[in-house]
Amino acid sequence: MSLQCGIVGLPNVGKSTLFNAISSGKAEAANYPFCTIDPNVGVVTVPDERLDTLETLVKPQKVVPTIIEFVDIAGLVKGASQGQGLGNKFLANIREVDAVVHVIRCFEDENIVHVEGRVNPIFDKDIIDTELQLKDLESVDKKLQRIEKAVRSSGDAKAKAELDVLLKYKTALEAGQNARSVEASPEDRQAAVGELHLLTIKPVIYVANVDENSLPNGNQFSDQLKETAKAEGAEVIVVCAAIESQIAEMEDPEERQMFLGEYGLDESGLDKLIKASYRLLNLITYFTAGVKEVRAWTIQRGWKAPQAAGVIHTDFERGFIRAEVIKLPDYIQYKTEAAIKEAGKMGVEGKEYVVADGDIMHFRFNV
Repeated sequence: MSLQCGIVGLPNVGKSTLFNAISSGKAEAANYPFCTIDPNVGVVTVPDERLDTLETLVKPQKVVPTIIEFVDIAGLVKGASQGQGLGNKFLANIREVDAVVHVIRCFEDENIVHVEGRVNPIFDKDIIDTELQLKDLESVDKKLQRIEKAVRSSGDAKAKAELDVLLKYKTALEAGQNARSVEASPEDRQAAVGELHLLTIKPVIYVANVDENSLPNGNQFSDQLKETAKAEGAEVIVVCAAIESQIAEMEDPEERQMFLGEYGLDESGLDKLIKASYRLLNLITYFTAGVKEVRAWTIQRGWKAPQAAGVIHTDFERGFIRAEVIKLPDYIQYKTEAAIKEAGKMGVEGKEYVVADGDIMHFRFNV
């Protein structure tokens, strides 16, 4: 399954610098707003040490990691919900992503202009939140008008229930709260606002972009952001985009690890961001392993075997018979598939099997 995260933020917060560092794409980084006019998409492989283990054991012809896409979206400014700056383009692009990576400036540098004149991470966060909330409120109000008319004319119970949920979203947005804060069942949420593709209903990760002297734990600005994010149950990743740019240029793993160690880091900001994205979207990875290919596949946590098989090909799900499942610790212990079978460690699972993170699977199907 394809996973796409949109990188957003005010102009000059380090969005494009971070994007350039973590992806194969190259957005223009410049000291003025809107240098990134069209979304730039970077495809990044997801690091997973379990793939290295399987490669050693299976010795396949090739190894295929799973991927994540990062989209660098033009900087937002106050008034974007009314079309200021590149607001309309920004808002249209953000509707298409699965999750939002909100980069917030947490460093001082007199050589880099701040669009609002000062460094204040909470104020910056509020600008983005407010503009997205205003756009969502506009969408909710439009639908409310239609549903209220339907309720008045027909008294339909289903429409009335939908109206009640819509009013919850309207109240929250008018109070300056994001749509994701509204408590509603998945079914009610889908019926009431699913078609609206609300911007503030998308899960969010905050990236505190700090200076290199503030690594690894951040500074007063990132601490303020963490405190605010905690109230909404969101995660904050501390990175230095400038350092990430240097890490991205290093091809030697040992050199890279030594460089990270100099800043008290055990992994790059990209690795932290990918792991946080998987947690945020409740994703896991399973593997297929054979002499031709060892491959990682991304699925939703809680998916059953036929759904997981469908990620490979719809025929696998449609004609699913069974799944043969090996746990990685058993593969490490017994070394070969034949030895695993002989030891009775290969599970044979049916349609109700819930796939676990790290499962090595082989699907039997018939169409």
